[in-house]
Amino acid sequence: MTDANGAAGELLAPESPIDTDASPPTKRVVRAVELLSRHPAERLSLARIVRATGMSRATAHAVLTQLTAEGWTVRDADGNYGLGLELVTVARRAEASFPLRRRALPALRELAAGHDVPVFLAEREADSILITEVVGDPSVPWIRAGRRLPKAPPLCREFIAWAPEPERRAWLDSAIPAHRERLAVVLDAIAERGYSVERLADDSRPMMDVLAALRNSPATDPLRQGLGALITDLITIDYLPDELGEHNAVVSIAAPITSAGGEVIASVVACPDTTLSKAGIHELAAATVAAAGTVAAGHLG
Repeated sequence: MTDANGAAGELLAPESPIDTDASPPTKRVVRAVELLSRHPAERLSLARIVRATGMSRATAHAVLTQLTAEGWTVRDADGNYGLGLELVTVARRAEASFPLRRRALPALRELAAGHDVPVFLAEREADSILITEVVGDPSVPWIRAGRRLPKAPPLCREFIAWAPEPERRAWLDSAIPAHRERLAVVLDAIAERGYSVERLADDSRPMMDVLAALRNSPATDPLRQGLGALITDLITIDYLPDELGEHNAVVSIAAPITSAGGEVIASVVACPDTTLSKAGIHELAAATVAAAGTVAAGHLG
C-alpha cells in the first residue's frame, strides 16, 4: 500500500501504550481486545496487558472482568487472559460486511505463491484504508488484518491517482508543500502505468526504527506533525519510469481494484521488501495488476 507498507506505516506500531485512564472506556476495551487478538494462541497476564495498553492495573482488571463475563475473553486458572468464543460469532457476522475479502483470497494466494512474496488486500472505508486480508508473512509486524491507515499523503497513492480532480487536489493540498510537485507527477505516472511502487531513501530504515519508538510514547499533536514531516523527508516517493536502474529497493507494489463506476475501492499490495531489477519490478507489477483485475471481475460478477 505504498508508503503505508514500509515507511510511515511503521509508526503505527502495534501494542503502543498511548492510552491513559483518562481515555474513553470504549477505547480501553478495544485496546484490550486488539492486544489479545495479536496473540491468539497465548494467555496474557494482567501485568503484560497493563504494560502493553497503558491502562492502570485496576482499570485493566475491570475491563477484562466485564469482557470475560460477556464471553469475549476467557481467564484461566493462573489468572491469564485469552480470546473468548463469543468473539468467533462476532467475527463471523463482521465478515459479511467485507465480501470483497472472501472473493479476493484465491487471487491473493496465487500471487503470493507464484512470486514468493507476502500480499495483502486494502479496502477503502470512508476516509481511511483498512487491511482486510493478509497472505504470507510480511517483514513488518503492523501489516495485519484490521490495521487502519489514513488516506493522507504520501500514503494510498493508488487510491488517489484515478480520483476525481477535487479529491486529488484536496489530497495534494494536505501534503507537505515541498513534496506536492513530486506527488502530482507521481500520481500521473501511477495512473499511466497502473500501479504504485514504494521505496525508501537509502539507509533510512534505522531512522525509521527510531521514529517508531518515539511514536509509541505519549506525544503532543505538534510532535506528531513534526515526526510526520521527518518521515516524509526520509521517503523517496515512488519510482518514476526514468529512475529505475538495475538494482531498485522495492518495499511494495500496489494495484487498484475498481468498481463498475471506475472508483478505486481497494488495492492488492505485493510486499517484496527487497532489491529488484527493472525487469523484476515489471514482472511483479504485471502479476499484481492482473490479480487486482481478477478480484474486480469477480466482485462485479
